Amino acid sequence: MRALTFALPIILGLAVPALAQAPTPSAAQSAQRERMKSCNVDAGSQKLSGSVRKGFMADCIAGKTATPAKELTPQQAKMKSCNADASAKSLKGTGRKTFMSTCLKG
Repeated sequence: MRALTFALPIILGLAVPALAQAPTPSAAQSAQRERMKSCNVDAGSQKLSGSVRKGFMADCIAGKTATPAKELTPQQAKMKSCNADASAKSLKGTGRKTFMSTCLKG
């Protein structure tokens, strides 16, 4: 009896944590975790922070958008405009190269 009194608390002490293990996550929970990991990596690679990151994460997890729209730099906007003008004029080869050069300079 004395051995049982001594062994019982030890056995229960070891058995309770084994019984209290969390159940395995469902497929939906696993998918949500993977989506959160993926969105977090995307937000980190885009160097987002603060409220912009929070908004991106909410949209990404909800599946609304994969990446936020980036604003073009002034040089990129100019390049896009000159390229569109050259395409509208159907310029090719040397003529296009000359046009692009003068358009981007001025």
